[in-house]
Amino acid sequence: MEPVLPPRGRRARRAATVVLAVGALVLLAACAAGPNPGVDTSAIGGQGPYGFWWGLWQGMILPVTFFVSLFTDSVSIYEVHNNGNWYDVGYVIGISLVFGGPLGARRARH
Repeated sequence: MEPVLPPRGRRARRAATVVLAVGALVLLAACAAGPNPGVDTSAIGGQGPYGFWWGLWQGMILPVTFFVSLFTDSVSIYEVHNNGNWYDVGYVIGISLVFGGPLGARRARH
Protein backbone atom coordinates (compact mmCIF):
# COMPACT_ATOMS: atom_id res chain seq x y z
CA MET A 1 0.00 0.00 0.00
CA GLU A 2 1.33 3.42 -1.00
CA PRO A 3 1.95 5.80 1.92
CA VAL A 4 -0.36 8.77 2.13
CA LEU A 5 1.66 11.91 1.54
CA PRO A 6 0.69 15.25 2.94
CA PRO A 7 -0.58 17.78 0.36
CA ARG A 8 2.79 19.52 0.29
CA GLY A 9 4.61 16.26 -0.66
CA ARG A 10 2.18 15.59 -3.50
CA ARG A 11 2.73 19.05 -4.93
CA ALA A 12 6.49 18.64 -4.74
CA ARG A 13 6.31 15.27 -6.50
CA ARG A 14 4.03 16.69 -9.22
CA ALA A 15 6.33 19.71 -9.70
CA ALA A 16 9.36 17.43 -9.98
CA THR A 17 7.55 15.31 -12.58
CA VAL A 18 6.62 18.39 -14.63
CA VAL A 19 10.18 19.75 -14.47
CA LEU A 20 11.58 16.37 -15.53
CA ALA A 21 9.10 16.08 -18.42
CA VAL A 22 9.86 19.60 -19.66
CA GLY A 23 13.60 18.90 -19.40
CA ALA A 24 13.22 15.70 -21.44
CA LEU A 25 11.16 17.56 -24.06
CA VAL A 26 13.79 20.31 -24.36
CA LEU A 27 16.55 17.69 -24.68
CA LEU A 28 14.67 15.89 -27.46
CA ALA A 29 13.94 19.16 -29.27
CA ALA A 30 17.65 20.01 -29.21
CA CYS A 31 18.35 16.82 -31.19
CA ALA A 32 16.07 17.78 -34.10
CA ALA A 33 17.75 18.35 -37.44
CA GLY A 34 17.85 21.85 -38.84
CA PRO A 35 17.24 23.03 -42.39
CA ASN A 36 19.65 22.13 -45.19
CA PRO A 37 20.98 25.34 -46.79
CA GLY A 38 22.26 23.31 -49.77
CA VAL A 39 18.82 22.11 -50.93
CA ASP A 40 18.14 22.85 -54.61
CA THR A 41 21.57 24.40 -55.14
CA SER A 42 24.09 23.29 -57.73
CA ALA A 43 26.75 20.83 -56.71
CA ILE A 44 30.44 21.41 -57.39
CA GLY A 45 31.06 21.21 -61.12
CA GLY A 46 27.74 22.81 -62.05
CA GLN A 47 25.70 19.62 -61.70
CA GLY A 48 22.13 20.18 -60.54
CA PRO A 49 20.94 18.97 -57.15
CA TYR A 50 21.10 15.22 -56.51
CA GLY A 51 17.77 13.41 -56.68
CA PHE A 52 16.17 10.09 -55.81
CA TRP A 53 18.50 7.83 -57.82
CA TRP A 54 21.66 9.44 -56.44
CA GLY A 55 20.20 9.14 -52.95
CA LEU A 56 19.48 5.44 -53.54
CA TRP A 57 23.03 4.84 -54.76
CA GLN A 58 24.65 6.82 -51.96
CA GLY A 59 22.52 5.00 -49.39
CA MET A 60 23.68 1.64 -50.76
CA ILE A 61 27.37 2.60 -50.64
CA LEU A 62 27.08 4.10 -47.14
CA PRO A 63 29.21 1.46 -45.34
CA VAL A 64 32.17 2.02 -47.69
CA THR A 65 31.69 5.77 -47.78
CA PHE A 66 31.56 5.97 -44.00
CA PHE A 67 34.83 4.06 -43.65
CA VAL A 68 36.57 6.26 -46.24
CA SER A 69 35.17 9.45 -44.65
CA LEU A 70 36.96 8.61 -41.41
CA PHE A 71 40.33 9.07 -43.13
CA THR A 72 39.70 11.92 -45.57
CA ASP A 73 37.91 15.27 -45.57
CA SER A 74 36.99 15.12 -49.26
CA VAL A 75 34.43 12.30 -48.84
CA SER A 76 31.08 12.81 -47.10
CA ILE A 77 28.41 10.21 -46.35
CA TYR A 78 25.52 12.53 -47.32
CA GLU A 79 25.23 14.90 -50.28
CA VAL A 80 23.97 18.27 -49.05
CA HIS A 81 23.32 19.53 -52.57
CA ASN A 82 20.12 17.54 -53.04
CA ASN A 83 16.54 18.17 -54.08
CA GLY A 84 15.13 17.54 -50.63
CA ASN A 85 12.67 14.81 -49.73
CA TRP A 86 13.15 12.62 -52.82
CA TYR A 87 16.89 12.38 -52.20
CA ASP A 88 16.19 11.49 -48.58
CA VAL A 89 13.69 8.79 -49.59
CA GLY A 90 16.23 7.23 -51.96
CA TYR A 91 18.95 7.46 -49.32
CA VAL A 92 16.84 5.67 -46.69
CA ILE A 93 15.75 2.98 -49.16
CA GLY A 94 19.38 2.46 -50.16
CA ILE A 95 20.44 2.07 -46.54
CA SER A 96 17.58 -0.34 -45.86
CA LEU A 97 18.55 -2.45 -48.87
CA VAL A 98 22.03 -2.90 -47.43
CA PHE A 99 21.23 -3.28 -43.74
CA GLY A 100 17.68 -4.58 -43.63
CA GLY A 101 16.58 -5.61 -47.11
CA PRO A 102 17.55 -8.77 -48.99
CA LEU A 103 20.90 -9.04 -47.23
CA GLY A 104 19.35 -8.64 -43.79
CA ALA A 105 16.64 -11.21 -44.58
CA ARG A 106 19.28 -13.70 -45.66
CA ARG A 107 21.14 -13.28 -42.38
CA ALA A 108 17.93 -13.66 -40.36
CA ARG A 109 17.11 -17.04 -41.95
CA HIS A 110 20.39 -18.60 -40.90
